[in-house]
Amino acid sequence: MNKTASAHRTSAPRRSAMLGLTWMIALAFAVPLSPDTAAATDIPPNTLEKIRQSGEVMIGHRQAEPPFSYVVGEQPTGYSLELCSRIVDLLAQRLNLPEIKIRYQVVSSATRFVMMRAGKIDMECAATTNNAERRKLVAFSYPHFVTATRFVALKESGITRLADLAGRSVAATTGTVNLDQLNAVNREKGLNISVLLNKENASSFAMVTSGKASAFVMDDILLAGQIAAAANPEAYVISQDTLSRPEPYGILLPLGDTAFKDAVNESIRTIYASGEIYRLYEKWFEQPIPPKGQNMKLPVSPELRAVFDTPKDYME
Repeated sequence: MNKTASAHRTSAPRRSAMLGLTWMIALAFAVPLSPDTAAATDIPPNTLEKIRQSGEVMIGHRQAEPPFSYVVGEQPTGYSLELCSRIVDLLAQRLNLPEIKIRYQVVSSATRFVMMRAGKIDMECAATTNNAERRKLVAFSYPHFVTATRFVALKESGITRLADLAGRSVAATTGTVNLDQLNAVNREKGLNISVLLNKENASSFAMVTSGKASAFVMDDILLAGQIAAAANPEAYVISQDTLSRPEPYGILLPLGDTAFKDAVNESIRTIYASGEIYRLYEKWFEQPIPPKGQNMKLPVSPELRAVFDTPKDYME
């Protein structure tokens, strides 16, 4: 047996083993991970540790969503923002920090989820509906308000029921569940509604005021806020018909960060149990608010009182 033949016979099994290993590696990369497997490889955020190290928290807010989250002058304010400020105070105690500095970041209906998932904000304190579809993208705190989707129209139009919207133009705001609900009702009832889209609630409401739209579909409390701030509040009417069942608002939180969500919820539970939440609610919903002194005149609903008395995750 010559050396060349021996070398060929010896190297053949090695080449075969190497080829087999190569194919195994290729198959491993070719087979897609299941959602469960992929999720297991993700590192969840550690927001509490980030806050502890930086001494700061980034809060997303809206520019024009009274009384929840809006700007007066250059200062973000509102019911949701004041609640979040108190939560941050309690988080500082939990982390043994003298204080946590709040930094504000403007978000919109279209950008809030993207910015949360990108880590640009730690909390969004506004009027964001908690539903099953959104819980796939972000986490939510205990509810701090309960609402339902309705529409606003000018009284002189005589539009008061969903059936009255047939064949008319209706304004809606992009990135909201209200738009989805309007489209669903439009299809189901065959109303032939022409949907006019706007980026902000104020723009949608202005279309009703100017007569460019017959109605504006939105959460009833946000409609009440727009009416209260209008030049002639008596000119508008909110429908009795709803496009949804009662829905909760929650504070937006990072998905998968259980420790941070638990800490926020524990702070909320403390605020609710102390009765402080009722004083906060009265300030923003039953008294004149800045900048124009409008008053929502909206007592706590039985559904919301139940939330305050026994806070828990909202499950559909």
